[in-house]
Amino acid sequence: MSKFFARISGYFSNRASAGVDKAGNRYFSRIEEIDGVTKEKRWVIFKGDQDPTSVPVEWISWLNGQRKKAPTPEEMMILEARREQVKQNVALLKREEEERKAKDGSSRKVVTSGKGSGPDLKSFMRQFPTSGEGGIVTEKEADESERLRNEDPKTDETEQEEAEGEPVPRGSEPTGSGATFRPGTWQPPT
Repeated sequence: MSKFFARISGYFSNRASAGVDKAGNRYFSRIEEIDGVTKEKRWVIFKGDQDPTSVPVEWISWLNGQRKKAPTPEEMMILEARREQVKQNVALLKREEEERKAKDGSSRKVVTSGKGSGPDLKSFMRQFPTSGEGGIVTEKEADESERLRNEDPKTDETEQEEAEGEPVPRGSEPTGSGATFRPGTWQPPT
């Protein structure tokens, strides 16, 4: 029980003030020995509401032990002035960028990345056989479509062009290897 009271009294008498920030938050530290290990404890007492977003970055790094020494008021003033300068530079750059866009906007052509337009449905629909009756395909039409897909589109002219080494334009219909396909024979290219 005496250790408990000693610890409670230590919170009030054994603390050293490390500083105060612009918002009025007060920072403290204390050297504590726990199980033979000496460790420095650091904490903040907020002014008003306990809002951790009101703690400046420099004090956060001191509280987490990333800084050995607490930030000084002079250092905090210099860093605040630097932050204000960066904010002013950002505002100036944004204003210049808007002016440049307004100036160049009327003379430049807008290029889109293609993300705004949808897929080409007409070319997608061409690959499916259609019928005059609400899109229902009869068995006869399906057989005729299959026969046309499996036909060899080569003519005497295309065979002659292949022999000469010139590229041969292919039809838009995809062709498959249906009759020659054998499961388990495919190997990835090396």
